[in-house]
Amino acid sequence: MYTLLKKTLFLLSAEKAHSLTMNLLKLSFKIPGIKNIMLYLFKVNSKKIEKKLWGITFPNPVGLAAGFDKNANYLDELSCFGFGFIEIGTVTPLPQEGNPKPRLFRLIADEAIINRMGFNNKGVKSVIKKLKNRPKNLIIGGNIGKNKNTPNEKAAADYIACFEELFDYVDYFVINVSSPNTPNLRELQDKKPLTALIKAVQERNKLKKIPKPLLLKIAPDLSDDQLIDILKICDDTQLDGLIATNTTLSRDALKEPPESIKKIGLGGLSGLPLADRSTEVIKFLRSKNKKIPIIGVGGIGDVSKALEKIDAGANMIQIYSGFVFKGPLLIKKINEALIKIGHDN
Repeated sequence: MYTLLKKTLFLLSAEKAHSLTMNLLKLSFKIPGIKNIMLYLFKVNSKKIEKKLWGITFPNPVGLAAGFDKNANYLDELSCFGFGFIEIGTVTPLPQEGNPKPRLFRLIADEAIINRMGFNNKGVKSVIKKLKNRPKNLIIGGNIGKNKNTPNEKAAADYIACFEELFDYVDYFVINVSSPNTPNLRELQDKKPLTALIKAVQERNKLKKIPKPLLLKIAPDLSDDQLIDILKICDDTQLDGLIATNTTLSRDALKEPPESIKKIGLGGLSGLPLADRSTEVIKFLRSKNKKIPIIGVGGIGDVSKALEKIDAGANMIQIYSGFVFKGPLLIKKINEALIKIGHDN
């Protein structure tokens, strides 16, 4: 059924298809019984796949990556597809339109997506209005960033603003400095500015009665030396975990014709071509640090890719492109596979 629906939706532009699908889903949930049917079809309940991190018990280790529900518009609907947690955002202090359209492109032969969205979102105050009605027991992460027009030397103020506003409404935070679609943002991954930024947010976090887990999302394009620096920063700033990885600037080994890729232009690549590199990053990080929690993301389009991430050292995983190309049954299949192999808490 999803294959037929996907063929129809793929006749539309990627961004239009996403908006249409989610709005139709929201509309369908007004029909009595639809929510229960979705839960029956897709949700897997088992103590065997519960995951305990940062004092939080996740019902399963398969989450939805940031970027899919930027403004927390569809939490009730998405929660019925069996995700163990959902990450919203990236959220910025002020609303922003993002980059000009078209800015989202499917590479069907590669099961990949190129995006240059540019942190388009309605701003933190709008997101909070949605989060006030969040589904009960749904674990939500807040992925935070800076506005495009905020210079890097003032970036910390944007991250702190989002942190303070969202604190009472999310369960963990993710500092996003690794998107390739906001000019100069990745410069904040350099050791000195990144250390200062995380310390600034952590100072606010430690003032809270009960601090929230603070994670960092990193790019797959970092060198081994840069990854070692990241781990040192984690120690120095008492960071609670890493999300590996964001989208890549690489266009290596794609099936899509080079002229088509050139026509699409700039943007971060996600999906199957990213799978091996993101797993390499996870494996490297885990080889250097046995304890730091890692959420693995990048190219998880089937059960085998999910298990590769976990075998490499990821404590939990997130999907995005795989959800687009394979549909909600992917979450169920991964969780059922984890039950069979006896996923370890």
